[in-house]
Amino acid sequence: MRAAAALLVATGIGGAARPAPPAADWTSFGGDEAGQRFSPLAEITPANVARLTPIWTFELRPADRPAARLLVSNITPLAIGGTLYLATPYGRVVALDGATGATRWSAALPEDDGVAGRALAYWRGDASTPARLFVGTRSGRLLAFDAATGRAAAGFAPLALRTPAIMNGTDGGGYPAGYSYQINSAPAVIGDVIVTGARLQESPARGPAGDVRGWDARTGRLLWTFHSIPRAGERFAETWRPGDGARRSGVNVWSSMAADVARGIVYVPFGTPAYDRVGVDRPGANLFANALVALDARSGRYLWHFQTVHHDIWDLDLPVQPTLLDVRRGGRVIPAVAAMNKSGYLFVLDRVSGKPLFPVRERRMPASSVAGEQAWPTQPIPAAPAPLTRQAMTADDIAALTPAHSAFCRARVARERAGFAAPFEPLRTDRPMVRFPGSGGGPNWGGGGYDAGRGLYVINTSELGSIEQLGQDAQGNWYNVAPGPSWFGQDGTRLPCQRPPWGQLAAVEVASGRIAWQVPLGVTDELPVDRRATGRPNVGGPLVTATGLTFIGATDDRYVRAFATATGRELWRFRLGAAAHAQPVSYQGGDGRQYVALVSAGGSYLGSPNSASRLVVFALPRAGERGVAAAAAQAVAPVRAPRAAATTPVAAPAPASPDLAPGPGKALAERACTACHVAAQVTAQRRSRADWAATVEKMVGYGAQVPDAEFDALVDYLARHYPAAG
Repeated sequence: MRAAAALLVATGIGGAARPAPPAADWTSFGGDEAGQRFSPLAEITPANVARLTPIWTFELRPADRPAARLLVSNITPLAIGGTLYLATPYGRVVALDGATGATRWSAALPEDDGVAGRALAYWRGDASTPARLFVGTRSGRLLAFDAATGRAAAGFAPLALRTPAIMNGTDGGGYPAGYSYQINSAPAVIGDVIVTGARLQESPARGPAGDVRGWDARTGRLLWTFHSIPRAGERFAETWRPGDGARRSGVNVWSSMAADVARGIVYVPFGTPAYDRVGVDRPGANLFANALVALDARSGRYLWHFQTVHHDIWDLDLPVQPTLLDVRRGGRVIPAVAAMNKSGYLFVLDRVSGKPLFPVRERRMPASSVAGEQAWPTQPIPAAPAPLTRQAMTADDIAALTPAHSAFCRARVARERAGFAAPFEPLRTDRPMVRFPGSGGGPNWGGGGYDAGRGLYVINTSELGSIEQLGQDAQGNWYNVAPGPSWFGQDGTRLPCQRPPWGQLAAVEVASGRIAWQVPLGVTDELPVDRRATGRPNVGGPLVTATGLTFIGATDDRYVRAFATATGRELWRFRLGAAAHAQPVSYQGGDGRQYVALVSAGGSYLGSPNSASRLVVFALPRAGERGVAAAAAQAVAPVRAPRAAATTPVAAPAPASPDLAPGPGKALAERACTACHVAAQVTAQRRSRADWAATVEKMVGYGAQVPDAEFDALVDYLARHYPAAG
């Protein structure tokens, strides 16, 4: 503790001269840098939450662009001192009156740039520097805005991050658009240090490095770089075969970090190495892939790590933001941190030492059948809590909700000769395998919420399987060559092929590791009434409150809900215009009232329709106040100009090729698609035009650079050259 105190004095982390933000504010993606998603406000309670009403809304689509497509967004608004800050998918940052929705200022990103994912952060400034907002952009820049005026922050040089050093010497890489590099999640803010990760391409294996960096919040000066793959001579370099880590992509922080501000520690959840389904070219444990790493926030110095998957060949990233907890045991309080990857296992660690609070055993796992693959023989499994998602399925687990659905799923397994993988069984080259959890999880980037008074960690999970088979293109790049979609469900429906639940909400008692409760999250309206309580695939996070409420959108059924945190009983629901694949926040407006706000804009990897693109703000209605319930629930169709009938003949389906088909639109597809994927992953697909449009919309939500004016041209190109069979 003395060492920690000395560190704070020496570095200035903690900012003693600056006033702390009010507890009622929502100052970061996770509510605060601890990632607890907790609100101390007490006006909305289990007794009155059923009265909650939309009080105002804000349309993300600008009024001066009524013909623009409705764009998807997963952004979390920030609330400071009665002002709500929002980065929109239309390239704008806005400040709104938190009580009325009136615009206080609006700023456009320079050069028609776009906001990358959830990349919005707040720094409260100091006696000489005003408060700032930091925004990551799709062009790979980090911008700073004055929080009071919306002007570019004085003294901060915008960071252009696609430099040769950061791009690992691979920018261009044979693809006209170069490789993807975006700060797509909110940077961590620890005192006067801004810590950034990045989203990179999925394949090929060589590309930009996933290194983490610390920057001076006042000037933008680079303070330190932490190598996500240790260089020769650095600690843990032996976990890679010599040369395998050079110019390797992946091992990046595409999700959100957390920080113990008082101790000056930032907790960094790293993802999988590229390519993330096979490791024949990278034998070894591959640190710091799939590890939670604790760093000194001022210097970037390594403190400890815990690897949740060794030699990952299943895409089991750590997408969940770490959450700081205080675990009470035997009359003492243990400072802890919760880490969770897509497998659904929750690791509760001492956040000072990195040691698990519950025993973790190395369990033997199946070997790989792929030539040259050296799957790690064991994987770490915690004694508690039990996994929050299913770990495997068999043919006996195929859904039996309707005869037609069951018949389709069984026929698909037979037609594709698919097998069912055991937990941590590697993929194969000779047949597709159905595995759980799939690449979407399990849990995902929405993270969990922590109610310290009740000792409960609350998190939502999906039950989504993947059906995949390994293969290589002519250039040797690995990708999924399974004959059907990787989503294990019925074509043209939202029905997964395994028995429900398909999505759940759970609470874990952190002191004991016991799962206090777990309930289905979401309904499937297409099914008979008595079978609709299936739970739904979801992405987004919860909000927990001091009064014992858990608010969550996340599901693809378009509802936002409130649950009793102690029991998991649903207390309220409201149907939105589009799915809220985002995180609700709570704050106190300038009028002293408690509000709950979230973005309703569809999208995410679930591909939910973009039938609305708005911020919806709820409160308890006052006498005579009617709210805007009808406007909030209304699904608004995008306004589009009539399209002329296509005159270009439809090409016959082509086999998977390492190159995109020639013709108008090829350059656009290269720029939009191959910044993240090898071309064969695109050319192997066969989809209708509507399905291609939905796919492109989903990729835009991920950060694909597709200008509004080029959206139809890209969809036309893909539908013309890679149409649905038949």
